[in-house]
Amino acid sequence: MDLLCQKLLSQWLLVILWCSIIATIFQHVSVVSLPNNETVPAVIVFGDSIVDTGNNDYITTLVKCNFQPYGRDFGGGNQPTGRFSNGLVPSDIIAAKFGVKKFLPPYLDPNLQLQDLLTGVSFASGGAGFDPLTAELVNVMSLSDQLDMFREYTRKINEAVGRNRTAMIVSKSIYIVCVGSDDIANTYSQLPFRSAEYDIPSYTDLMASEASNFLQKLYGLGARRIGVFGLPVIGCVPSQRTLGGSLNRACLDSSNQAAMLFNSKLSTQMVVLGKKFSDSRLVYLDSYNGLLNMLQNPAKYGFEVTDRGCCGTGNIEVSLLCNRYSIDTCSNSSNYIFWDSYHPTQKAYNVLSSLVLDNKIKDFF
Repeated sequence: MDLLCQKLLSQWLLVILWCSIIATIFQHVSVVSLPNNETVPAVIVFGDSIVDTGNNDYITTLVKCNFQPYGRDFGGGNQPTGRFSNGLVPSDIIAAKFGVKKFLPPYLDPNLQLQDLLTGVSFASGGAGFDPLTAELVNVMSLSDQLDMFREYTRKINEAVGRNRTAMIVSKSIYIVCVGSDDIANTYSQLPFRSAEYDIPSYTDLMASEASNFLQKLYGLGARRIGVFGLPVIGCVPSQRTLGGSLNRACLDSSNQAAMLFNSKLSTQMVVLGKKFSDSRLVYLDSYNGLLNMLQNPAKYGFEVTDRGCCGTGNIEVSLLCNRYSIDTCSNSSNYIFWDSYHPTQKAYNVLSSLVLDNKIKDFF
């Protein structure tokens, strides 16, 4: 009887250990069950600072965040990896949701191993946009540059594992595109180059045209399961409130209207492309209403502060302005929707990713 009890106890301990390991791997992220027992070989991401996991660390640009207090809650704490948040960003969270891995590494990391490549990377570069001028102005990697890196990526894995396995990885992976906020918030609203030439309807036409071209090129390179984030409620991020929301720092309605106009054009383009490429799954991901819901009902999701970031005053600090010398940085970022004046906290990214993605998972298959 004692021996039986010992065996049962050891089995329970093993179960508890495995549960602990699994919980650690996907900490704070709800893994979503995939339809028809589907498996996803890799998650591959293109875009801007929302999904950049550190590529800008390896290029010459001022758009960086590889210093404290960024990464304050990443891993074991105080690990500024180049993610524009206090911890995980949507690239990581989405990779975990699809059961692939906990962290999605940046493609430019020189320490990448073959297994890192086979399970996916982020090509995103903070400061990029659908408008090619957006990346050029701040010397970061444009969507065109990111596609070139993807071509190089597929050559690398083809050399390592052969044509058949590469074709399987490329066709069955989940692709995420998250970009465009900087086009409206920075290139159009803060600088004279585009606003002198375009009004908002024609500028969002330009963005939508570039988005369509990018998606067609990505399809041409073998991608089939593609999720594209619409623009969030840009006018309500703290920096936009500070720069254009008058003394009471109200949401900037013009930026929100521009985001909604672009989103309607983007979703329409995706429907058209979905019909053109009938073997693809193009999934529009509505981050506008997701973030708006969080801002309008913060207590529902466990937040208290919605109009400023945790870093410094939270009104204007972002990238180089959010640093270890920023005074008044909050002690509990989980109370805040925003980490700096532009980017959400890890907690907010987790909530937003679930609101936007969980009920759309089935549409990828």
